[in-house]
Amino acid sequence: MILVSSCLAGLEVRYNGTHSLDNRISKLVEENKAVTICPELLGGFSTPREPAEIVGGDGEDVLDGKAKVVEKSGKDVTELYIKGAYASLEKAKKINATIVVLKENSPSCGSSMIYNGEFKGKKIVGNGVTSALFKRNGLQVISEDQFIESLY
Repeated sequence: MILVSSCLAGLEVRYNGTHSLDNRISKLVEENKAVTICPELLGGFSTPREPAEIVGGDGEDVLDGKAKVVEKSGKDVTELYIKGAYASLEKAKKINATIVVLKENSPSCGSSMIYNGEFKGKKIVGNGVTSALFKRNGLQVISEDQFIESLY
């Protein structure tokens, strides 16, 4: 079973209330070949919500207590991101996910690139919190771009 970010399947769950629909991913969900997940909603956030970025590292550092997730206004929301990551991991285990396709650049779901924590649109190499936790637990995590490339 494939686990996918809800926003990639067309659900309007991103911080600004939009989606990142990829029709091929949406089709997999419709065919019951994929299950959707939104770590931020599982962590307790609502939609829309303030944008957040990881400050002081990446998702690995957040899990190790060396970095935090902060909203643009400065509010520390690290605990909610960690809570969402662990709830997402439980769901992945429950459905026996073999591959996880997560939205790139997200502080939760980025699997190779995230924003640098300055809220200026600059990206750095790194994992989001959920992506880092999944990888620590042996799950294969790829971005939507890597997934689409693998289809061809």
